[in-house]
Order: sequence, then structure tokens, then C-alpha cells
Amino acid sequence: MEGSDTMKQILLVEDDLSLIGGLSFAVKKEGYGIEVARTCLEADRLLSDGRYDLIILDVSLPDGSGFDLCQRIRRTSKVPILFLTAADEETDMIMGLEIGGDDYITKPFKLAVFLSRVRALLRRSSNFSQEAPRLYSNDIKVELVKGEVYKNGKLIDLTASEYKLLCFFMENPDRILSPEQILNRLWDCDENYVDNNTLTVYIRRLRTKIEDHPGKPERIVTVRRMGYKWNTAEQDRGGT
Repeated sequence: MEGSDTMKQILLVEDDLSLIGGLSFAVKKEGYGIEVARTCLEADRLLSDGRYDLIILDVSLPDGSGFDLCQRIRRTSKVPILFLTAADEETDMIMGLEIGGDDYITKPFKLAVFLSRVRALLRRSSNFSQEAPRLYSNDIKVELVKGEVYKNGKLIDLTASEYKLLCFFMENPDRILSPEQILNRLWDCDENYVDNNTLTVYIRRLRTKIEDHPGKPERIVTVRRMGYKWNTAEQDRGGT
């Protein structure tokens, strides 16, 4: 689901009319196109017909959960997903990231912060589509033009955030990357709204898909008190 090159297209899935009005106005003022779905059913219909660069998804909807809708989207698309949630609960935030969300924002929020996150997600998506055509290391191949990842020749399904994180590691083989370096590259904005706990979730989720033994990772290894690295040296394999 990739939108037009001339105007980024956003799908807002939200049932609060006052919030819909304010966010729609702000998004249009930024130069983006936007469509609105107030229920999961409407969102499913629009997603089957339309192509979007970003989905802004409320957790609580009249006919279901935004988490369930996110899982359905992830079966067929890597489109970035920004969760809107009224619950300031860490478990809800982690759940959203675990099932494929790229970011979350807790209501009430400042409009400037919301727009910054929207721009960051769209910018991350665009930046990674402009890289070199292919990455290959540790039996992992990334076809950057197609946005496809293969492990031992078999296509694996990654979310947008997992894909971007993997690319960043593979672009810096055997280099220790601090959490701050990773977050600055991936989120690319001034607000300090992403923390190390969020990064830990992303790392764990990516490992379950690319490692032979996620509990004993050999590709993405932890360097204690320093960060992580994409390990290509056989003798150093086996970090946790």
C-alpha cells in the first residue's frame, strides 16, 4: 500500500468527530491527502480499495479493536501504523508495537507532536526506499527496491519498523550501535518520545523472525552496556 509520489496519502481510523476534524485539518494543511474511517468495517473497505503511505489507528473503535485491525493489515502490508490510544498503559503500548505498529501517541496530545510523528514516519518510509538496490549478509538478503527480505532464500514478513531496523543494522556490519544512534536514525525527529523500552521490543520482535534461535541470537547481538551490532564474524557469534 504505497501512495502517490505527488501527495502522501493517510488513512485515519477514528470515531471521535471532534478529533477527526482537527487532525484532518492539520494533516491537509501539511500537504497530505487524508481519508477517514470511523469503524473497522469502513477501514477494511477503504484498505481494500485504496493505497496509503500511513495509517493512523485508534485503539478503541465502535465495532472492534484497533489491535485486531492492525493484525489484519500486517498480513498483507508494511504500511507504517501510528496508534492513537487513550490508555496510558505500558502494556497497551507494547502490545501495539508487538503486533506490528510503528509508533503510538497517547491522548490527549499536542498537535505539534502529532504532526512531527506523522512527518517522521513518512520520512523514514521515503528514505529507505531511496537506498542501494540490495543488502546481503548472514544469509539475509534485502531487496530494497521491492522492500522484500529473504532468509536462506525464503521470503519473511517484516513490519515497516522491523524492515528499517534490519536495514540499518545490515548497513553497519560489525559496528556497535548505541540505542541513541539507532533511535536517531529510525525516528529522525527532535521530540524524545521513543525510549529504550520501545527499542527493546523492536529488537526482540525482529530477532524472532531472522534468528535461527531467537533466545541465543547470532545476527543481532547485544554488546553489554554499549548497544547492539550486526555480527558477521563467526568467532564472535552467540551474543545475547
